[in-house]
Amino acid sequence: MIKMKNLVLILTLMMSGTVLGQTEPIKLVFDVTSDDPDVHRMAAKHLQLMAEAYPQSQFEMVIYSGAYQMVDKKASVAGEMLSAAVNRKNVDVVICEQTMKRHKMTMGDLIPGVGSVPDGIYEIVMRQKDGWGYIKEAK
Repeated sequence: MIKMKNLVLILTLMMSGTVLGQTEPIKLVFDVTSDDPDVHRMAAKHLQLMAEAYPQSQFEMVIYSGAYQMVDKKASVAGEMLSAAVNRKNVDVVICEQTMKRHKMTMGDLIPGVGSVPDGIYEIVMRQKDGWGYIKEAK
C-alpha cells in the first residue's frame, strides 16, 4: 500500500487543485524500486491521475532495482497505463541503465516511450536539487 504521507500529499494536491484551481505548476519525481506488481499498478495510476489533474505540471517516474519489470513490455502489469502516460507532454518515465544491465535488458524490451538514465538514484537526487517534489511508491 502507499505510505500514508504519500497518500496525504497526493490527496492534498488533488483537492487543492479541484477546490482552488492550480495556481502554480509543480514538478514531481516518483521513485519506484519495488518488485511488487500491486505497487507497479498503484504507481502508474498515481502518475496518470496527477498528470491529468495538473497538465501544466511536470512528472517523472524513475524506475530501478526490483521495479524493472514495470517497464518490460512483455511482463508489465501496468503497461497499458504507462503507455498512456508516456504519451503525455508533461510525463517522463525512465529506467536506470545500471538496472537494465543487471537484468540484461535493452531499449527494445521497454514499453515504447520509456527512456533511460545512467543512474536512477542520481537522477532523483538531481531532480530534488532542482526543486522537484518527491514521492516514494512502496507498499
